[in-house]
Amino acid sequence: MAWALHLFERASRKVPVIWTPNRVTALRVAVGFAAVTLFGRGAWANLAAVALTVSAIALDALDGHIARRKNLATPLGAQIDILGDRMIENAYFTYFAVVGMVSLWLPVFFFARGAATDLLRGLAMRAGHSGWAANAMVQTWWGRALVGSRWSRGLYATMKCICFCYLGTELALTHGPVALVGELRAEMHDAIRAGAQVLTWATAAFCLVRGLPVLVEGWKYLTGGGVPRRAGAGAAREVA
Repeated sequence: MAWALHLFERASRKVPVIWTPNRVTALRVAVGFAAVTLFGRGAWANLAAVALTVSAIALDALDGHIARRKNLATPLGAQIDILGDRMIENAYFTYFAVVGMVSLWLPVFFFARGAATDLLRGLAMRAGHSGWAANAMVQTWWGRALVGSRWSRGLYATMKCICFCYLGTELALTHGPVALVGELRAEMHDAIRAGAQVLTWATAAFCLVRGLPVLVEGWKYLTGGGVPRRAGAGAAREVA
């Protein structure tokens, strides 16, 4: 995504706008929803939606870059970034499920996984944990590698981008009265459909794997085992 960062920095010098990670996240959500709105409105609109999808994923890398470069990373910003991810992936998978291109269980899975991990993160924050560094909720080395490492986040974003772009391109090429190609042979159609199934469920599988450390290490917060206690007292301390 280096090209996106370069273009953004050039534009920032020309336009006097104070870009913050949260503003970039809001722009990313708007671009993602614009892409979903364009899907199904014709072959060229579908291709435009694919281009916007790539832009939305590039903006996902950009907000983190700004947070690190300007030292603007905050717990609230991390939650807003996660919320943006949830809104975009649920919008895409819900649309493709509604038009019959993916299983209805796919958006259900992403919603359930996101709700469970976000609940546990919220309970961990109430117990005094942050989203990163030494006080992070996830303490194991393998958990941090899966949840917070750059390679894991980058791979997951790439998988989602490829998945959404593949489905959008399939929609542009083969669906509707203005499809860019004519009638496909049954074997070709089956191969394209098989590719979509592999991509979508591989993305879902990696999403589950990335959520496992949060589910495993966060379970104690549901039972009260992860809530800090006052020195010499047995009652749990509530954190506002």
